[in-house]
Amino acid sequence: MTRHTLHITLGTQRYAIQRPWGETDGVGGISDVATDAEGRIFVLLRQDAYTDPESPSVLVLAPDGRREHAFGAKEVADGHMFGVSPAGDVYVVDRDAHQVIIFNRHGKELGRIGERHQALRPFNSPCDIAFAPNGDIYVGDGYAAARVHRFSSGGTPLGGWGEPGRGPGQFLIPHAVWVQPDGTVVVADRDNSRLQFFTPTGGFIRSIDDFHKPMDIWGDAKGQLYVTDQVPRLSLLAADGALIGRGRAVLNGAHGVCQAPDGTILLAEMNPRRLSRLVPVD
Repeated sequence: MTRHTLHITLGTQRYAIQRPWGETDGVGGISDVATDAEGRIFVLLRQDAYTDPESPSVLVLAPDGRREHAFGAKEVADGHMFGVSPAGDVYVVDRDAHQVIIFNRHGKELGRIGERHQALRPFNSPCDIAFAPNGDIYVGDGYAAARVHRFSSGGTPLGGWGEPGRGPGQFLIPHAVWVQPDGTVVVADRDNSRLQFFTPTGGFIRSIDDFHKPMDIWGDAKGQLYVTDQVPRLSLLAADGALIGRGRAVLNGAHGVCQAPDGTILLAEMNPRRLSRLVPVD
């Protein structure tokens, strides 16, 4: 039984913290969380292909947290982060297999981007994926690279940008990527402890340094950004990057974040292993 109900406030909105939340039993750490337009919740489990038994990598929960089904046991080796496309398909970034695997929401494989187990074709342990309003796909790459790749909605390469370093347009682990409604690409340059904002083709716009190792980004229809970092904090930014509010919602820094259609915020925690849920309250 919960002894206390804790709260955080982001801007003018107050939230009650619920944890652990949802039926997330399975093998592997809870590495990311995403939702589709109908409110289904997808939970990514990160597993060790050498030591863990074969087990689903993606759990699908109903909006109330009940487990509906799971998939990806045979296909995914090292799921790091993922995204749900506007069409409702699930794009899993299979980090150390150097590939993105595409599923429909039922778990049927639809395609792949990148050559499996072939570093630099084009990925080198990629991190995250995001979708632009025009259908373009962006992949943050990654742990052994320092690049953002751009693809058409069909997976055709459209170039990219980035190199190792600390200057504008350089990266030290582009850990998360998001595209705002106006096409601006936002990258969590984790180990440079900053967010970088770019035009759709990689032109540098601005940098925000008020973070300690930002982990993930999720944005709403207004262009507002929810950012997790390793302080640990959850920050809410205006579309131009101005700070609206922040709070401490987890113990050790959420690896993934998203907002469901009902306004609740979901946080994926690796340690301790769980989903946390933030519920708006009056």
